[in-house]
Amino acid sequence: MSPHSTKAGSAMESASKGKFPRPPSFKDPLDERQYLKQRLALAFRLFAKKGYDEGVAGHITVRDPVETDTFWVNPFGVAWPLLRASDLIRVNHSGEVVDGGSVRLLNVAAYMIHSAVHSARPDIQAVAHSHSIYGRAFSTLGRNLEITTQDTCAFYNDIALYDTFGGIVLGPEEGHHIAEALGPKKAAILSNHGLLTVGTSIESCVYWFTSLENCCHAQLLADAAAAGRGGETVKVAEEEAAFTYKTVGSEQAGWFSAKPAFDMMEHEAGNDYKL
Repeated sequence: MSPHSTKAGSAMESASKGKFPRPPSFKDPLDERQYLKQRLALAFRLFAKKGYDEGVAGHITVRDPVETDTFWVNPFGVAWPLLRASDLIRVNHSGEVVDGGSVRLLNVAAYMIHSAVHSARPDIQAVAHSHSIYGRAFSTLGRNLEITTQDTCAFYNDIALYDTFGGIVLGPEEGHHIAEALGPKKAAILSNHGLLTVGTSIESCVYWFTSLENCCHAQLLADAAAAGRGGETVKVAEEEAAFTYKTVGSEQAGWFSAKPAFDMMEHEAGNDYKL
């Protein structure tokens, strides 16, 4: 029996003392729209800093709070470290660019995947996908993430494996298949492709992606080390994994865990990203 398997509260607040921060709230959805566009611009700059920008591949989207059947995405081919809120484009579920910056070139794969996920998951605000190196390597193994560390507990029973690669996503079928495989979970490993995460905030979505990338890296290292010794990695027990998930795997935990990175990127970017 685990010494911490109690009836005590297990939300993120129980891991801290004092007033816990909360995301901002807005009375005017137009103000919320501008804020979300600015956060999305920061998210792209964060991804770029971490090296997730492989050529023109990869995309992050956020649902528009005014016209909720549309979403904001990066214009195809514009450098992520330079993205501003005004550069983003808004796309409807017919694949039409209905608003946004001067470059209105849409990545078809971004539309096909993200439109399907946003439609299937009205509960989420943001979707992230890129061809990050460790997620891409792990996706070739045909297996799901194993719960071997405290960090992986955030994905306990909350990560899907899409075990089919249908080629570059240029048609709606593959996007729908990915959305179906994801189901109600926060993340998916797309075989021979990479990682995909969702969140009820841009911040949680971005944190789940960066954390999953790190977890894939850690598992690749641990598996190699264990195999070199003729053994296997030690898995976290089900009870402890479930207990830990309640704290580190909640959407609140994801939002809060992303806060330092967003704060730092906001400091580095100055006001440029808001323009």
